[in-house]
Amino acid sequence: MEHLFCLRCNRELEAGQKSVAVYMFAQSVGIRPRQKSAAQRICFCPQCSVSLAMGPPPEGALNIAAWKMIRDLVGSDPALNQAAWETLRGIVGLLPAGETDGGRAGAYFEF
Repeated sequence: MEHLFCLRCNRELEAGQKSVAVYMFAQSVGIRPRQKSAAQRICFCPQCSVSLAMGPPPEGALNIAAWKMIRDLVGSDPALNQAAWETLRGIVGLLPAGETDGGRAGAYFEF
């Protein structure tokens, strides 16, 4: 079994753990015989997926194409956002589960 790591933060992703995978391969077009590369699986943990999707687009055509796909996934279903928050609560233990503090949502830190 292959060990997978988030491309962005290098966090290890266990088998079956919620994550986003981008599969990438290259293939020649209009050339015979057709050449095809091996597919590569690029993984992102839920936190990095949500962070990437909510941030500005990266530079480079290939990066923008991947960013658009991740953004569409994150925006299509709240499950990935929920997984990101659950993981943050479990790892850091600093984010309250929907409590408020003086009328402010407790989803950010003040320094």
